[in-house]
Amino acid sequence: MPNIADIIEVAEELEDKPVLAMPRRCVVVRNRNASCRKCMDACLADAISIHNNVMAVDYKRCVGCGACTTVCPTEALVSISPMDEQLAQAAASSLEQLGGTRAVIACARIASKGLADPHKYAEVPCMARVDESVLVELAAAGADDVVLVDGVCKTCKYRATSAGVDETVASANSLLEMQGAPAVVRRASEFPEGMALANPYSLLGESRRGFFTSGASWTANAAGKTADMVIRKNLGMGKKQQTLREQLGAGDSGTLPQFEERRRTQALDALDRLGQPVASELETRLFGNVSIDISKCNTCGMCAVFCPTGALKKSDIKPSPNADGTPDGGSFLEFSCAECVQCGLCVDACMKKCITVSPVVSTAELFDFEPRFIYLPKPQARPGILSGIRR
Repeated sequence: MPNIADIIEVAEELEDKPVLAMPRRCVVVRNRNASCRKCMDACLADAISIHNNVMAVDYKRCVGCGACTTVCPTEALVSISPMDEQLAQAAASSLEQLGGTRAVIACARIASKGLADPHKYAEVPCMARVDESVLVELAAAGADDVVLVDGVCKTCKYRATSAGVDETVASANSLLEMQGAPAVVRRASEFPEGMALANPYSLLGESRRGFFTSGASWTANAAGKTADMVIRKNLGMGKKQQTLREQLGAGDSGTLPQFEERRRTQALDALDRLGQPVASELETRLFGNVSIDISKCNTCGMCAVFCPTGALKKSDIKPSPNADGTPDGGSFLEFSCAECVQCGLCVDACMKKCITVSPVVSTAELFDFEPRFIYLPKPQARPGILSGIRR
């Protein structure tokens, strides 16, 4: 049970932080050879630094646009303002208010102009905060038209994120087309008709109600953060300098802990509710397809050790014996397309450089609950040191 000191520490840690860093989920923290820098590339304020197994956010520079949280493949950066649940609820409310077929999300800049009824749209600090899971969830809930109203303002301090917003819109539409869904996601510079305020005075007191709504979300997030802190303290964190292995919670076998990427799971569930895919394959940034050149692989297993989501796992199933009854000597890796987040850590960790990750995935495999088995033959024995010396 967290005590008052834990609660105070949570308040201090989350104060004025629009983004919460979860370093143990970062692939560069797991392996310093990881090449992923998606968050740094998306950050328009140069507020994120990654070096030598350390990922840090400079909150004095952070502008809270949320672009980093959208592109991070492992959710090592989590948006607090708004939280995912808060945004999903506001978007669902917009869908209900607009008759169940249209949903609107607006950026804070255009929302501040008071041009539309705030009860009829969800608000985000910047459209870069919106990810595919929110958009396909709206389509699965019945929306045919999902409108992102951001004003396309050339003077906005977030304008550098515009290309990323376009990529998210294109990605969401590709997913919807894969399912044959009629829904379309689009950007707009103005609110759709029928959203104007009937009575401007109706907004009086809205800020007070908004305070308590955000306060409830903060409380939920703080509870989770408190639990994380308590766990870290129980593990001895803060009492002594821990090794990276201890910080990450590596097991006795050396395999690092794995976790589920919630947004991709939510997106996949929403797509499944839309029906069966009408395309045999899809090019996407959300999921990946792993292939291994078995002629180069030495079955070291580093790809499975470092995989953050468990998309690659060493299988307990053994290959069938040879025709003469002798053991095959090979092994299997299990690969799950739905759990691959295209972080590229398996490629970076592979010492033989025999792994490739493709953004083109089979839709049948994507929606398959069973993993694909990748056969790895028994590696050839390495010659001894003296084997090449003539006798």
